[in-house]
Amino acid sequence: MSYLILSILIGGIALGFALLLYFDIIKKNVGSEKMKEISKNIEDGAMTFLFREYKFILIFVLVVAIIIAIAIHYKTAVAFVLGAFFSIMAGFCGMRVAVKANVRTTEAARKGIKEALTIAFSGGSVMGMAVVGFGIIGLAALMIIFNLDTEYITGFGLGASSIALFARVGGGIYTKAADVGADLVGKVEVGIPEDDPRNPAVIADNVGDNVGDVAGMGADLFESYVGSIISAITLGAFVNVSSGNETSIFPMIVAAFGILSSIIGVVIIRTIKGNNPQKILNTGTYIAGILMIVSTAIFSTVIFGSLKFFVPVLAGIIIGILIGKITEVYTSAEHKSVKEIARESQSGPGTNIISGLAVGMKSTVIPIILISIGILISYYVCGGNSDSSQGLYGIALSAVGMLATTGITVAVDAYGPVADNAGGIAEMASLPKEVREVTDKLDSVGNTTAAIGKGFAIGSAALTALALLASYAQVVQLKSIDLLDPLTLTGILVGAMIPYLFGALTMQAVGRAANKMVEEVRRQFKENKQILEGKSKPDYKRCIDISTEASLKEMIVPGILAVVIPVFIGMFFGKEALAGMITGALVSGVLNAIMMSNAGGAWDNAKKAIEGGIYGGSGSESHKAAVVGDTVGDPFKDTSGPSMNILIKLMTIVSVVFATLISSHGGILVDLFFK
Repeated sequence: MSYLILSILIGGIALGFALLLYFDIIKKNVGSEKMKEISKNIEDGAMTFLFREYKFILIFVLVVAIIIAIAIHYKTAVAFVLGAFFSIMAGFCGMRVAVKANVRTTEAARKGIKEALTIAFSGGSVMGMAVVGFGIIGLAALMIIFNLDTEYITGFGLGASSIALFARVGGGIYTKAADVGADLVGKVEVGIPEDDPRNPAVIADNVGDNVGDVAGMGADLFESYVGSIISAITLGAFVNVSSGNETSIFPMIVAAFGILSSIIGVVIIRTIKGNNPQKILNTGTYIAGILMIVSTAIFSTVIFGSLKFFVPVLAGIIIGILIGKITEVYTSAEHKSVKEIARESQSGPGTNIISGLAVGMKSTVIPIILISIGILISYYVCGGNSDSSQGLYGIALSAVGMLATTGITVAVDAYGPVADNAGGIAEMASLPKEVREVTDKLDSVGNTTAAIGKGFAIGSAALTALALLASYAQVVQLKSIDLLDPLTLTGILVGAMIPYLFGALTMQAVGRAANKMVEEVRRQFKENKQILEGKSKPDYKRCIDISTEASLKEMIVPGILAVVIPVFIGMFFGKEALAGMITGALVSGVLNAIMMSNAGGAWDNAKKAIEGGIYGGSGSESHKAAVVGDTVGDPFKDTSGPSMNILIKLMTIVSVVFATLISSHGGILVDLFFK
């Protein structure tokens, strides 16, 4: 119990550190009255969306909690509600600070890139500390309350996953509808710059950066973080290496010291000198990783008397960093892939899209090989050849290792939307060109760091979902998955189809919402000619309302399907079919997530590279082709792609939560017609 109390204290330190960062941010100068007005519009739009989204989510949480209490156990329902609440709190705190940090970053950009980076990164760090602080406090508290009984803790993960899916899908639809609408009419049809105040969708676009890439991303990483720990905790209950509960508590220790390592990394980034934001962010991240490795090695030796369970954690950290670097290679404007997409844009939108898709598909190869290596190392080093439970526990630990420094990973990720907003405010407030150059440089690095953050989340999703699948198999007493069993094979095929269906639903949702936005922007330009002349102010509020209404409406079906399908398959076709479904969804979901996220990031940076002056620069035919490619890439990287990793973990953890019910009452149709 002492280690769990320590975990709660360290979680409290993370939240306290976030509070200190918040007070430091709000003390900074907010700039001119015009900047204040723009920032206030963005903040009001973001908070309006969030409160309307939470009203729907509250109904969903209450309904599901009642079902869980009746069908499973009231303790699982309590854990579910707590997981949902803490996920909401993490996202809310992060976004609340982001909309304060954006305008202050703009003002700091007058002084230089380091000053602007510090404020933007501090805004992202609040999100990171909120994610890990709420996550570890919630899990440790439940373990104490339930007296280390891991049966009910899975409800916490289900609550986190449910909120993450709705927040990611809803926020993603919002931001991409506004972004696509603003780009297609503003840049391509009318030829005005990005973030031009004459564009009616410009405020909605900046609001979207917050609701999608801060609140949505925060809920996403919160779910990844707690999901990895829960999978290790539940599998640890089946591992017998001593007379105590060390294997269930060890993941909490790893996570706790990951938080301390992340805090040190954040402090280093804030204090280190220099004008290369990518180098500064990488330095802090690598130092946090090294500290994490050293502390885990020490505690593995102290608790288990060997480094056996340290190795998978080390493997997870290294593979996470390597996946991040590979992601950078495929999405950064400094590397060949993005340059190739930019070059192909000279031939038009078709070749741009072909090149981007090819980059996304190629980018799956090395990450999948790395994840496979991590699985093999973690399984066999922990004794999988002689004890499969220890081997599976090792795989779960590798996911914990990959996400142990989530505090700084989220901080680096969430700084990007703050920098993006800062650039928008600079443009709308007509600040000097030098200010926009600083924010653009920060934003370009932010695109790469966001892609790296998605790479971490996707890699950990594969490992976490595999570990949760093992937990499900333990509960329903499945020794193996028989690929020759027609029920299992059918489940695999259906599972592999689900990410494609989910991707289609979310892409179409963005398309429908973006179409409404395009029509509205065109209408305003047509009916009020003075908008483009700069003599009349656009109706920003109408565009905000369109994105809000569309995103809340369109997120319902994908979100509910992800919860309902596993229960339906398990109850009607049995535990074997459900195991197959999880397996199929895991494989196709991970591949789609990597392909979509990386292709989208590459398209975005190819567009920015052309805007930097190559191949004709802004307004050229190459630029128009790149904007079209980025229009496809936006929902790829910010809606459908990131949602895939949540989808596979949500379906898996739903299966774990309902495993006992499915084991005893599942397979209704099979019993009626096939036996």
